[in-house]
Amino acid sequence: MKITIATTAGFCMGVRRAVELALDAANKDGGPIYTYGPLIHNPQVLAILGQKQISVLEKIPETGRGTVIIRAHGVPPEDKQALKDAGFKVIDATCPRVIRVQSIIARHAKQGFAVIIAGDREHPEVRGLLGYAGSRGHVVNSFEEIEALPAFENAIIVAQTTQNTAFFEKLKQWAGRAHPHYQVFDTICDSTEKRQAEVQVLAGQVDAVVVVGGYNSGNTRRLADIAERSGKKAFHVETAEELPVEELTECRSIGITAGASTPNWTIRQVVQHMDRRLTGKGGRCRRFAHMLMRCLMLSNLYLAVGAAGLAAAGTWLQGAPLRPHYLGIAALYTLSMHTLHHMLDRMADRYNDPDRARFYQENRYALTTLAGAAGLGGLGVAWAMGPLFFWLLLCMSLLGVVYNLEIEGKGPGVEKISVFKRIPGSKTVLVTLAWGMAAALFPALDAHGYFTPASIAAFVWISALVFVRTAFFDISDMQGSRIVGRETIPIILGERRTLLLLKGVLAVLIVLPPLAAAAGVLPFLSSVFSLCPAAMLAFLVNHERTGHFPGVFQGFIMESHFVFAGLLAFICTALTG
Repeated sequence: MKITIATTAGFCMGVRRAVELALDAANKDGGPIYTYGPLIHNPQVLAILGQKQISVLEKIPETGRGTVIIRAHGVPPEDKQALKDAGFKVIDATCPRVIRVQSIIARHAKQGFAVIIAGDREHPEVRGLLGYAGSRGHVVNSFEEIEALPAFENAIIVAQTTQNTAFFEKLKQWAGRAHPHYQVFDTICDSTEKRQAEVQVLAGQVDAVVVVGGYNSGNTRRLADIAERSGKKAFHVETAEELPVEELTECRSIGITAGASTPNWTIRQVVQHMDRRLTGKGGRCRRFAHMLMRCLMLSNLYLAVGAAGLAAAGTWLQGAPLRPHYLGIAALYTLSMHTLHHMLDRMADRYNDPDRARFYQENRYALTTLAGAAGLGGLGVAWAMGPLFFWLLLCMSLLGVVYNLEIEGKGPGVEKISVFKRIPGSKTVLVTLAWGMAAALFPALDAHGYFTPASIAAFVWISALVFVRTAFFDISDMQGSRIVGRETIPIILGERRTLLLLKGVLAVLIVLPPLAAAAGVLPFLSSVFSLCPAAMLAFLVNHERTGHFPGVFQGFIMESHFVFAGLLAFICTALTG
């Protein structure tokens, strides 16, 4: 069975901004925090905000204290002023697209124009827009309501930002025929247009469409309506548990899209639920391959193989002999630390990767044993190499344990989180340095007793690859990281800038081996190692163009780049004797 995820599925810019502002306020601000009305139309997100002690303020009191966040839909101007007059600190999370419509309405209403708003009269965005139109506002949601309007001397026509594009097009045609002097503003959000256009195309390519999102979300309901009108099977669900598995079993291809207020973790739950229940129905071999890949990825066993591959690459690049204990130390240390991290970080995994969180909960005793055995095994190998390596690895392991230990957070809604995890970007930096030491510096100290220029080049090359890999997964984990109050590099820089940074790093890594080889720092055959970052760059570009978030298969491909580096090292060893 083929599952296709729409590239536009999930949070739009405005919703993402509103949720981020709310979570940042919960993690940093003191005092009570409220949203004026539900922040967005998604019950799962609202439940998360409730856990973060963010309450919903339904009415404006005469006096109050704390912070009030204006929701993405916006509010009438008098409500915003009333909140300030009551004594609240106001954070305006109104979507910039909505602010644009508010500005158009306010400007023309002052000039005496009638304001025709195409939208749902009961929708909070429309109620807010009417506040800017005053007595000149008129809401229409059908052609009967349009034709019932009087003829205005001067009027403008705008749309709710999540309005159905087909309806608004008909409204514009009506205005062109009946009232050509009316001014029409295309105010439907481009994200809404893209989602509606994409679901039409998607429906033509699959047997069934699953639309994920809140039942009271207007833009999600419109996506479901468009999917139903396509003639294909269409299902609107809020959670994975609502999926009609029996009906979907009959389908060979399924498309998944989601409303603008649907978080990534809900989409992931739906995809992973379908993956477990439906993938592999066509054959036993395919089902076994999928289960094996999932087990290797979730248990970090494949990641350990990748760490061994990087150790092989780092060893060869600096001219040291390929010895099993170099690979063993890197693999065992990585397996132990990453398994421990996920064991102690299940709160973030609940949102970032529900399938992984479930896997660790169901197999916690076996995984705890695996992490402990790998940690002790790595220390045993280090002891056999010498006391220096034992104490170095012990210090690195203790640092990893301390990093993952959690303490009670201070402030409303802050989850348990370690002191080190509060340091912005600490996870990516520490993981990068630890892998670089285990895969490049340990072999250098054992083979030479000191660091050579080749050792430094190998350390930089390996660490930078690990940085790209870790930051890439951090991008897909941004929403969960914000919930638990962790500032990763993508949260600091933003998704787009982070991807640009990663592509720049990979571009440097592509030219580093041949330049170092030309300078005599690395062996001549080192140029072939440019293939590894080149493959990662192609993967990132493809993900940016078509991807949504890494699933088991995408994650497997990313980790395979490290295995590829190890294979290159063994090939180079065979060629050079």
